[in-house]
Amino acid sequence: MASTTLQPHQKELFGHPVGLYILFFTEMWERFSYYGMRAILVLYLVQATSDKNAGLGWSNGEALALYGWYTMFVYVASIPGGWIADKFLGQKKSVLYGGLLLVAGHSILAVEQMWAFYTGLALIILGVGLLKPNISTMVGGLYKQGDIRRDKGFTIFYIGINVGAFLAGIIVGYVGEVHGWHYGFGLAGIGMALGLFQFVLGQKYLKQVGNYLGESNDEDEKESMNKPLTKVEKDRVVVLFISFLLVIVFWGAFEQAGGLMNIYTSEKTNRMLMGWEVPASWFQSLNSMFIILLGTLVASYWAKRKLKGKEASSLFKMIIGLIIMGTGFFFMTAAAAQYQAVGSSAMYWLVLAYLFHTVGELCLSPVALSYITKLAPVKYASLMMGIYFAMTGFGNKLAGLLGEASENLGEYTIFTGIAVFCILFGGLVLLFRKKLEVLTHGAEDNEHEMHSN
Repeated sequence: MASTTLQPHQKELFGHPVGLYILFFTEMWERFSYYGMRAILVLYLVQATSDKNAGLGWSNGEALALYGWYTMFVYVASIPGGWIADKFLGQKKSVLYGGLLLVAGHSILAVEQMWAFYTGLALIILGVGLLKPNISTMVGGLYKQGDIRRDKGFTIFYIGINVGAFLAGIIVGYVGEVHGWHYGFGLAGIGMALGLFQFVLGQKYLKQVGNYLGESNDEDEKESMNKPLTKVEKDRVVVLFISFLLVIVFWGAFEQAGGLMNIYTSEKTNRMLMGWEVPASWFQSLNSMFIILLGTLVASYWAKRKLKGKEASSLFKMIIGLIIMGTGFFFMTAAAAQYQAVGSSAMYWLVLAYLFHTVGELCLSPVALSYITKLAPVKYASLMMGIYFAMTGFGNKLAGLLGEASENLGEYTIFTGIAVFCILFGGLVLLFRKKLEVLTHGAEDNEHEMHSN
């Protein structure tokens, strides 16, 4: 567990602590490796064994089932990863060890053997579990309580995630589909190694965050590990757990991108563009491209709204994000209807769906990360972040189950059902929003611009 107090005179760049950009590039390369592997995983599993670029020849249902379990465990592993950081290692060491496991896992996937395939996936699960919750908590530790820049900082960090994801879909996706799946897996490992290298080089900008409180020189920080939770802290934890329901529903819908929507793109979308067929995996980069283009705009919109005294609480943003993302599935409904009518669907339906999904994601995901660092008790900071990512994992598993159900129900029914449910569920939580925000005990009150210099 780490201190959440920004040290005075911390060096800044573009109005944010330099440490933010170290974490930005670490996460960028980690996500390059993860999303690169994710972009080709399902395609590799369903590719026929007799093809030139042979896959495993699994059925769509089998591939989506493995995808659901794998992506669930990747994020559920964040619970023990956060607990280990809080109790034993601190966030900084946990990120380092997680990165080493990821390099090993992605590298082993490059070996064309089934034992290597399952071993690589297992190491990636362990590596993400250590790295993911702790690097996000470190971002929050760079800012003082009440600093309105915290949400912006998480959005910048989130853009780093998506720069990595964008490059992964294009580069790893192309290498995997064209030159060989295992070359793609190996390339993902190289990306993680680069991220780990720059994280080690940038330690001088992270001296005050991510350290284990059990070894702190501050007696108050050390003592905080043994104190019971106050009523205010307990109330805030309740709000966090309720907000996690939004997270499960959101990612259960959103993660169709890597599963059902990925297969739909490959099998039922007309991908011809000026005589050239666009690789199916490239569509995985649309979301990241939109985040890079729109990330700071969305964050600035909410910050200006907050400073003007208009409704812009984290819970409100998350609810709106779920509704916007759900609305995007109506474009996939239109795509499925077009396919049923003419035998193929246009690419623009996918582009519109990913655009709405992205705007919804920008309203929910980086905001949720920031929200946790505002509400979580200090001694459980990493654990609560780990639980958040575990909820993301359950959402991923839900996405896999929905994808499997499409084999019987059809894409039209699944896409439409997802859209309607997300909108209705978001509306339901909106009705209880003000009562829930009372339980935060003013955690987001009086936010303002704050600098350390």
